[in-house]
Amino acid sequence: MSYKEEFIEFMTRSGALLFGDFTTKSGRQSPYFINTGSYRTGEQIARLGRFYADCIEDHMAAGHIPSDTRALFGPAYKGIPIAVSAAIALSERGRPMYYCFNRKEVKDHGERGEIVGYSPKDGDGLLITEDVVTAGTAFRETLPVLKRAAVGLRAEGLIVSVDRMERGAGDKSASKEIFEEYGVRTFPIVTVREIVAYLYNRPVDGRVLINDDVKERMDDYFARYCICAE
Repeated sequence: MSYKEEFIEFMTRSGALLFGDFTTKSGRQSPYFINTGSYRTGEQIARLGRFYADCIEDHMAAGHIPSDTRALFGPAYKGIPIAVSAAIALSERGRPMYYCFNRKEVKDHGERGEIVGYSPKDGDGLLITEDVVTAGTAFRETLPVLKRAAVGLRAEGLIVSVDRMERGAGDKSASKEIFEEYGVRTFPIVTVREIVAYLYNRPVDGRVLINDDVKERMDDYFARYCICAE
């Protein structure tokens, strides 16, 4: 079983992948939802970090991400435990990695500042760790934080659990828009298409999460909101 397939089953067992009726951050009514806030044990967050590390190392080996990338940045709040756990996993594999994250409110006492953990240096390259890409809203909210952190800071990629493959502000996918506007590629552990292909009529712990009815609702959502080939 590939790490992608293991990750899909991990999400279902952890309650992070749900099917039903949900409203996304972009305001769309969705038949499924991915919530990394559902991970709540040390074992779960450790495994999540290892899956992110798998994805990062996979793309480093392919030359998509520079091997000398210095740090992981986790936007508050959901990105924080992802960055920390992934940095631990990479370090345990002999790839030392700094981590940092932002405060929602800038601290005006003590050491002050907006960034916690590693202090990015001018010209550093780092990876942004997030939970999902839907319309690209969270990524755009993150950029001003990075621009304030250091001069010439480079985002070498956006690492996410799932790329929902949805349209952004225009007729292209959010991931494509992010790349064209900012030159930053999105690297998902899995895409929503991969989730559907793997789980359709396949039982996990005796339960079939995507039966014909759910598959039909997913296909309808894809037809309305998704860009599945570019």
